[in-house]
Amino acid sequence: MELFNLGSVDWRESQIIYHALAHLGREALSLVSPAEPYVCIGYHQDAAQEVDLAFCRENDIPVFRREVGGGAVYLDGRQLFYQLIIRKDNPAAPLRKEAFYRKFLQPVIDVYRRIGIPAQYKPINDVIVGDRKISGTGVAEIGECIVFVGNLIVDFNYEMMSKVLKVPDEKFRDKMRKTLEDNLTTIRRELEAEKAEQWPDETLNGLLIDAFQPLFGAFDPGLRDAALESKMEELGRRMLTQEWLDRKGKRVPGRDVKIRAGLNVVQKMHKAVGGLIRADYEVRDGCYADVTISGDFFCYPAEAVVRLETGLEGRRTEDVSDVLRDFYTSGAVDTPGVGIDDWLNVLRV
Repeated sequence: MELFNLGSVDWRESQIIYHALAHLGREALSLVSPAEPYVCIGYHQDAAQEVDLAFCRENDIPVFRREVGGGAVYLDGRQLFYQLIIRKDNPAAPLRKEAFYRKFLQPVIDVYRRIGIPAQYKPINDVIVGDRKISGTGVAEIGECIVFVGNLIVDFNYEMMSKVLKVPDEKFRDKMRKTLEDNLTTIRRELEAEKAEQWPDETLNGLLIDAFQPLFGAFDPGLRDAALESKMEELGRRMLTQEWLDRKGKRVPGRDVKIRAGLNVVQKMHKAVGGLIRADYEVRDGCYADVTISGDFFCYPAEAVVRLETGLEGRRTEDVSDVLRDFYTSGAVDTPGVGIDDWLNVLRV
């Protein structure tokens, strides 16, 4: 297997190289960090719906669509990326997704533990410290290869992450930023700045190489040969165009932002006959949390809306129909022009 220990590179190269290696069917481990910040969206996303493109243009932040699924993320040089490219027929690659993640996230966990951070695996694809995520990961099939990408998070710009994403309003942005800060941690936060400086990027990348090596044997130096350069150039002509970025992905009403495994921040809106309904809430391990309902609908008595919010708190999301039936039958509640199906439009996940 080839090793491309590239360090800090142009943001375009940080993405194009693993796509090119996969399309060529070349097994490799690539270690990179982008020299410039950028936003990277998932293959199936709609850029205009997910990203505040005007803000990104005004602040010279490029936006790139990868061939790996998942959500939009803000990336910069304080995140060290590993990109593992394995052929689908490689016997080292488990067929089951959870087994795959468990196996290939272990080297990352080992590096965190080596520097004094008690990281652990959380199914299906998270590395956590306590209850907080400390690595982002994704898997895709590209050509005849499986691509596994992830990072060591040295530091993270929570403020900028909240600004580059498209959000319905500033209240949602503030909530998303706070939830990110509460649920995503970094090497600098876990070790404090002084201790974190003892682990420069070059050392951390060296530890990653040492941790992955037992799975594949000794690495061969990666060759930036003519075939690879040609494929990178070819992919760049396609993937760095406005046409590629503007591919229409799946449109989902409202916003549903994954913070970590088992935690999403959601806002949904629905125009019922009786008026607009808006619901803001978190889904924590399959349960509603921090539910707020608003809109221009009518509810009699008015305080019944608070009872609905309270009734949803802590309940499993699959129980939402039962909660709504109880809402209407356990008291004299009237919501003209708004029925259970309308509520389900904003509460069903």
